[in-house]
Amino acid sequence: MFRRVLIANRGEIALRVMRACRELGIETVCVYSKADEEAAYLRFADQAICIGPAPSAKSYLDIPSIIAAAEIADVEAIHPGFGFLSENAHFAEVCQSCKIKFIGPSPETIASLGNKTRAREIAAEAGVPTVPGSDGPVITEEEALITARKIGYPVIIKAAAGGGGRGMRVAHNEISLVNGYHQARAEAEAAFKDSTVYLEKLIVEPRHVEIQILGDEHGNLLHLGERDCSLQRRHQKVVEESPSPILDEDLRRQMGEAAVAVARAAGYYNAGTVEFLVDKERNFYFIEVNARIQVEHPVTEMVTGIDLVQQQLRVAAGEHLGFHQKDVQLRGHAIECRINAEDPDAGFRPSPGRIERFVAPGGPGVRFDSHAHAGYRIPPNYDSMIGKLIVYRPTRRQAIHAMANALEEFEVGGVKTIIPLHQRIMQHPDFLAGRVDTGFIERVLMPR
Repeated sequence: MFRRVLIANRGEIALRVMRACRELGIETVCVYSKADEEAAYLRFADQAICIGPAPSAKSYLDIPSIIAAAEIADVEAIHPGFGFLSENAHFAEVCQSCKIKFIGPSPETIASLGNKTRAREIAAEAGVPTVPGSDGPVITEEEALITARKIGYPVIIKAAAGGGGRGMRVAHNEISLVNGYHQARAEAEAAFKDSTVYLEKLIVEPRHVEIQILGDEHGNLLHLGERDCSLQRRHQKVVEESPSPILDEDLRRQMGEAAVAVARAAGYYNAGTVEFLVDKERNFYFIEVNARIQVEHPVTEMVTGIDLVQQQLRVAAGEHLGFHQKDVQLRGHAIECRINAEDPDAGFRPSPGRIERFVAPGGPGVRFDSHAHAGYRIPPNYDSMIGKLIVYRPTRRQAIHAMANALEEFEVGGVKTIIPLHQRIMQHPDFLAGRVDTGFIERVLMPR
């Protein structure tokens, strides 16, 4: 096992990794920006190193500064968390060249799966169904129009190097396609320094179901069931649950096997997620792979009893997986609500600032992963998520009831949060019945 690990991230996920390391007897080094220098979680690290000013480009995305911190602290490995450099193949390659273990898949795997068009090719070669779309990048406006006519409207334009909903536009006709094509390219260039886009057929009112995968570096690869992430806003997940209300054992097996097939074809190891859309006829289609730990990983941990972050550390240290596919059983039901400092009644406007009052819920089967506390000042420079509320119960109905109670207990003063939106979701009859899709929040719950 590693002696010392650097955590190249901030906030909730930095604290989550820190806790996993401490349980395994691993020393931790946490890097931070000037905006986070007063963050309370830093005191739990064995060492904390400032790597730059508030802008992420000069701190959490600054590879030379992070590597310098790793060398100064004499660490053996780096855990990238999620976001920032977690899916940056160059960063993983630099770690490798500096003889520092990158806790994640190989640079080659990250690079191939990070390009969405190449990932689609890998899935197709593995015999996994993909959403009908362009055969590769769409280079010109004319090519986009020809492709859209072939696959039929509506279509969705996606950035090949995309993620987090950026570089995506929906087009219902040729006029919106032309506008969306150029908008998506411009946004992709600004966000990823890569303007390449491709086209897919838009699946109307789909479910978003993802499969958690885990593999070691000795060829053992398996899946840990699914998470339903259909409740989203502008392609950003809001609520996640496991098991999915729409999967039966047969479809779960098919999707799990498909996820493993894609991962194996890409030479995958460590933790990752294979994402699918499921249409109204329960056909599933591969969309992408997230080559990192996910924000919503606690949902899987609750229903499987497997600590995914500890598993990441173990397999990165060269250990074999200590269990087989037949050992993975989903028990009970878990739901996660992302607690973002945003105003849902004002277009989800971010609400940075000082938290004046903070009372988190508790009780049996209630878990709250967060770095926030009363007096904490939410910086305006980063993602607005301040925590994740997770509940676990034997049945879905019981889990929804427990989540509603936990949200009622939750008190946050001084900033706006999306807790009121979550309360509306937990009470809505369509959510109670499992009748939701990726457009449900914006179509049904948001003020017009």
